[in-house]
Amino acid sequence: MTVVFVSELKKASKRLTCAKRYKIQRKIREHNRKLRKEAKKKGVTKRVKKDPGVPNDAPFKEDVLREAEQRRIQVRSFSASRKLSSVYVAPIGHHICVINASEVIIEVLDARDPLGCRCPQLEEAVLKHEGNKKLLMVLNKIDCAPKENVKKWLNYLQREFPTVAFKASTHLQDKTAQDKKRKEPNRTLGLISEAPSFRGSCLLELLQDYARKRQTEGPLRVGVVGFPNVGKSSVINSLKGSRVCNAGVLRGVTKCMQEVHIAKNIKVIDSPGILASPSNPGVALALRSLPSTHKQDDVLDAVRDLLKHCNNQQVMLQYNVPAFKNSLEFLTLLAKKRSLLQKGGVPNTRQAAEIFLCDWTG
Repeated sequence: MTVVFVSELKKASKRLTCAKRYKIQRKIREHNRKLRKEAKKKGVTKRVKKDPGVPNDAPFKEDVLREAEQRRIQVRSFSASRKLSSVYVAPIGHHICVINASEVIIEVLDARDPLGCRCPQLEEAVLKHEGNKKLLMVLNKIDCAPKENVKKWLNYLQREFPTVAFKASTHLQDKTAQDKKRKEPNRTLGLISEAPSFRGSCLLELLQDYARKRQTEGPLRVGVVGFPNVGKSSVINSLKGSRVCNAGVLRGVTKCMQEVHIAKNIKVIDSPGILASPSNPGVALALRSLPSTHKQDDVLDAVRDLLKHCNNQQVMLQYNVPAFKNSLEFLTLLAKKRSLLQKGGVPNTRQAAEIFLCDWTG
């Protein structure tokens, strides 16, 4: 018979003596103090300037505070409804170079989802950068959104930064093709339709106004930034009037910075697209034209969210499918229409969803 004493069953106590606990706390304080000293030597500080707020003697103080609170509520409710995260990769590499080398930064936004295309980190980097840099927003692809929506977005965005509505030109030819046409006027012209841009002259006049008001010599350097497929290169091509930058439906066509002389006193810098952080929800990443790298549920959820904001009749006419009740039924009909079938004749809804998202970004 084995005898087990009660003292052997008790677990070791995790309590510390007061002297040992105080010693650990002192070591932690000394370690943090050492880190702060090293950061101070390197010029790195985490202190955030406190917002002074609205002075008490400012006129209409209550109205200003009430309007600011309403705007915060609108942004919060819109972000919650779209299920998009504001966590992005900080603008590094090319974008830091573009900000440093530019006097005016143009952030290109998609008119169908302007808030989802904004990068708070990049905007903050521009505003806090030394040299009094200007931030300008271009609401591109306005032909893909209802006119009333575009007007409301313009009024909303113009409260923060100067914003211009824009529609980039399509099917522009390169410089050599245009020169060849001028030399051969007898040949048949107009084989490629060149749809004119909308408000391109307005944007160019705004940049020329910036160039005239500045006091430095040389051309005004303008950096163009934004997410993939928002139309950065197309905006530059429209301002130039010819295809000087590569543009396409596929993500990542622009792989390096490129300088383009738009006018005698204006030079534009094209840059690669901003990459979203992997910590974002799968739906947000799929909407940023990355459908093939995510799980099937993320792609299907992205299509479902997009269909909520679309007119079903327009979708039926665009894809020539009958009426549908939900996103899964629509993808099934689209897969059958495009003959996207798996083994046993099962419709491949994943492939149909990728096609739909590619059409959205393109």
